[in-house]
Amino acid sequence: MKLFTRLSLAALLVSASALTPLIAQAASDTIAPESNLNIPEGQQLFGKNDPNVRRATAQVNGEIITGTDIDHRLALIVAANDNKLPPEELARFRAQILTNLIDETLQIQEAAANEIEVTEAEVNQYFDRVAQQNFNRPANEVEKYLASIGASIATLKRQIKGELSWSRLLSRNVRPSANVSDDEVNAIIERIKATKGTTEYRLGEIYLAATPETLPAVQESVGKVIDQLRQGGNFVAYARQFSEASTASVGGDLGWLSLAQLPQSLATAAASMNSNEVKAVASPGGISILLLIDKRQVATSDPRDSVLSLKQIAINFPKGTTEAQVTPLINRFSEETQQISGCGVADEMARKLGADVVNRDGIKIRELPAPLQQVMLDLKVGQSTPPYGSLDDGVRVFVLCGRDAPQEAASESFDEIMSRLEEERVNKRARIYLRDLRRDAVIEYN
Repeated sequence: MKLFTRLSLAALLVSASALTPLIAQAASDTIAPESNLNIPEGQQLFGKNDPNVRRATAQVNGEIITGTDIDHRLALIVAANDNKLPPEELARFRAQILTNLIDETLQIQEAAANEIEVTEAEVNQYFDRVAQQNFNRPANEVEKYLASIGASIATLKRQIKGELSWSRLLSRNVRPSANVSDDEVNAIIERIKATKGTTEYRLGEIYLAATPETLPAVQESVGKVIDQLRQGGNFVAYARQFSEASTASVGGDLGWLSLAQLPQSLATAAASMNSNEVKAVASPGGISILLLIDKRQVATSDPRDSVLSLKQIAINFPKGTTEAQVTPLINRFSEETQQISGCGVADEMARKLGADVVNRDGIKIRELPAPLQQVMLDLKVGQSTPPYGSLDDGVRVFVLCGRDAPQEAASESFDEIMSRLEEERVNKRARIYLRDLRRDAVIEYN
């Protein structure tokens, strides 16, 4: 607010210089002599007032977080949501990002206090993987991309450093005491055997801690996040930026769980959810935003795990082509491809239509877009799907060349179960650890 006040005063001073001498003289006659500044001529101005320098938004144990830091982190979220965030939401996002940056700073500081070092080379190595996985481009191109959306490579690398620092800190100070006994693991194995054929859920979670005092504000934030997710917001991006669980670093993915492995409130919610549905649920110590990614049957084969051999036949349209222009082409494409009676004739059919052909092997049905999954389950070898696509991406059909039935589903191994239980225990204690860091910190807001 102070920055805008200074800018307004500067604008008034510029306007005043354009006034006529008569008005200026009249103004000077009304000013008392005591209000004039007694500044000698020929003095030196040390430093300069740079309007591009951003003042601190908060100080965490003396370390400054600026408005620029928040802007750069916000730009990542806006870009992940295709620039569709409404303006009225940005202030709320800025407040949440500030909270995340404070936590991130505390995590880095605590790691440093415990003599845990994350080197620049390690951050760069991790960044190279993130560049390819999240931005689908080499690291040397990501810097330009980040600058183009109003972010920076520095903010992403700081987030990486925070995640690595916190992970190593937990490995040293928390994980050794999060032991899981063999009896606990064996009990779960017996429970899995007893529940064979029941439903297992793959869930995503965005966890926000709440106290009785902060609950109304957190509920309001949760409601707005859910609105954005239902309008097409990127769940993984929201989880990485907002979730206070350790799974934030993997986009909130909880993996495959049975209802018995979840807190009762989460289990009840998951049981009533449909795929890709999001829902807010009260959970221990806060609120969870759940996303149901998928379902499967415990320890039984799932037809959607069938491995397919496909032949893709695709036609693309010039940029600017209208739906009216392509409709006759699509109709002909559909009629011709539906006559395919085996992959052996697909190449000749593609040449006849001027289409491109690509062989795709080792594709699981569950990896396909949802509209195609049921089609593939019902398709016979040698048949083709209806056309699928859009004006921008082109239209394609898939010819089913072969299908390998899924093997009997393998249950989690002893070691996998033990690792998962330890992670849950570490996650719970990490929340307490961070809560204590917040309580002990000296945080000054501007």
